Amino acid sequence: MAPVSRPRVPLTKRSVPRTVSRLLLVSLGVGALSLAGCSAEQTAQLGRLGLPVAASDRTPYTHNLWIGSWIAAFGVGVLVWGMIVWCVVRYRRRKPGVPRQNRYNLPIEILYTVTPFIMIGVLFYFTVITQDKVQAKVAKPDHVVTVVGQKWNWSFNYQEAGNPAVGKDVWESGTIEDPADLYLPVGESVRFDLKSVDVIHSFWVPAFYEKLDVLPGRNATIDLTPTKEGVFAGKCAELCGTYHSAMLFNVHIVSQDEYVAHLKSLAAKGQTGKLKSLEHPSAVPQRPEEAGTEETKQGEG
Repeated sequence: MAPVSRPRVPLTKRSVPRTVSRLLLVSLGVGALSLAGCSAEQTAQLGRLGLPVAASDRTPYTHNLWIGSWIAAFGVGVLVWGMIVWCVVRYRRRKPGVPRQNRYNLPIEILYTVTPFIMIGVLFYFTVITQDKVQAKVAKPDHVVTVVGQKWNWSFNYQEAGNPAVGKDVWESGTIEDPADLYLPVGESVRFDLKSVDVIHSFWVPAFYEKLDVLPGRNATIDLTPTKEGVFAGKCAELCGTYHSAMLFNVHIVSQDEYVAHLKSLAAKGQTGKLKSLEHPSAVPQRPEEAGTEETKQGEG
């Protein structure tokens, strides 16, 4: 006996919106459950759309551009998704045969050709405006720190000879085994004078929402004012060689008194004046195996 096939129930106009509504409710439920399992810190980061905690006066500009770009992208996404769903529902198959085809539609073709250029132009405009604000220079920064990128860590030269509280330039040079820490006073403008004595590095503190390449033979500067006390991670963002992953440091944003106390402790160790690596690049600390390799090469030469 042949199986009896049930007649196919046609998709009615009411059933499609009902299905879409159910899918939307399920998606919202899953999203709510996911957010309920997040910690307060994770929830705050979601509010920043993945950006780290801000710690400088320049971060609001980048933050606003980032959030604005996401809002624009989400708006475009909703429009595109809505049009796709509308086309699926509105022009679903109702009867056998091929529906009437439109070969050309000049207004629509002009629309989807011109619209992306307008979107790119708007994003480019706001990006340039934000970049100018982020890279604006302070006429007379309160502090100047020479940051030296070197294989395979960072050195910091605090230009404080004109600061009565310190009275001299001091420095701290890091190695892979003992990275240097960068100290900054909260609420006071700082200029980073970036230099490299060997290869291309990139100075990046995620909490500042800004990074800049450090090129040998070329000077670059970053001006900002730290706004939040705490300890923040810093790193090299340019693949610079074998131990690139070890080019890490911490940024301590502290009160003025703590800042001065730290610089005085460096002066007490005799770490005053100009960094040796700036005068003699060969003085950059190396790993023992690297030093041995260099000696072997010199002996062979």
